[in-house]
Amino acid sequence: MKNLSSLWVIGSGNMAQEYLKVLVSLKENFTIIGNRKKKVLKFKKIIKEKIIFGGLKNALKRYQPPTRAIVAVNVEKLESITIELLNKGVKEILIEKPGALTSKAVLKIKNLANKKKSNVFIAYNRRFYKTVKLIKKISELDGGIMSMNFEFTERTRSLKFRKRSGIVKRKWLIANSSHIIDLAFFICGRPKKWTSYSSGKVYWHPSSIRFSGAGITEKNILFSYHSDWQSPGQWSLEFMTKKRRLMLKPLEELKQIQFKSNKISKLKINNKFDIKFKPGIFLQTKNFLERKYSNLCHIEDHLKNIKIYEKIANY
Repeated sequence: MKNLSSLWVIGSGNMAQEYLKVLVSLKENFTIIGNRKKKVLKFKKIIKEKIIFGGLKNALKRYQPPTRAIVAVNVEKLESITIELLNKGVKEILIEKPGALTSKAVLKIKNLANKKKSNVFIAYNRRFYKTVKLIKKISELDGGIMSMNFEFTERTRSLKFRKRSGIVKRKWLIANSSHIIDLAFFICGRPKKWTSYSSGKVYWHPSSIRFSGAGITEKNILFSYHSDWQSPGQWSLEFMTKKRRLMLKPLEELKQIQFKSNKISKLKINNKFDIKFKPGIFLQTKNFLERKYSNLCHIEDHLKNIKIYEKIANY
C-alpha cells in the first residue's frame, strides 16, 4: 500500500478546519481524510496538503495507516473512528471531546489503547487558554487556591443546539458541559469527597435539567457548582485565594477582585494564539505534536472524569 503523511486529520467540519489552520501555521505535513467529496475539496482553496475523500475505511484500504491522528468528526462517530485507528496500529491519537458518550465506551477505548500500546488524548482545548495559565501562576504566588465554584448553564434554545442529534442531546452534559467541568477539576484536582443533586427533566435530556453539588478535591480545595438549563446563565469559574477572587466569565477573559476591594478589574493578557486561532487549539495541537503530554487529557484520566460527569448528570 502507498504511504501518505504520518499525520492524518479525520473529518472535514468546523473543528477539522480549526486544526488545519494550526497545522498549516506550524508547517506540518498532514493528510485530510473526509467523507463527502464536495465538503473535502473546499480545503483545496486554502491548503496544499493531500486530501482523501470517501471516509476512513476507504483510506485505510488504499494507504498505510499513519503513526498519529487527530479525530475531528461528529460526536456520534468519535468512538468508532478511534477504535478503527487503534486496530490499525495508530500510536498517538488526539480525539475531539468527549471521545465517547459513556464511561463504558471510554473504558473500551482505554483498554484497546493499552493493548495496542498507543497514547490516546481527549481534546479539552480550554486547558490551554492563556487565562488558565495565568490563573495557575497568580494563585501560586498568592499561596494557592482555597476554594472555587463553577457554573455550566447551557444555551439550549440556540439554533446551533437544536441541530444536534437526539443521542448527543441526551448526553449533553458529557458532550458539551464537560468542557467547563474538566477545566475546574484540571485546575483544582478531582473531587475526593462530594455530594451531588439533580432534578427536573425535558424530553431531550430526561435524566436531569438542574444540577448542584459541593465537596472537597484531592488538593483539599473546597468547591461548589450550580447549573439550570431552563434559566439564563453562562459558563463561569471563580477561584478564591487569600489575596483575590479570580473570575473567568467568559473563559477567554480573566477578571479579579483584590482583597479589601469591591472593584472588578480586567487583567491584560498577551493571548495572540487565542486570538489568531480558536482559543486553546494552537497550544493544544503543538503540545500533542511535540509529545508534551502533561496538560493533555489522557484517556486514563478521562475515564475517571467521565464517571464524575455521569454522577453530576444522573446518567
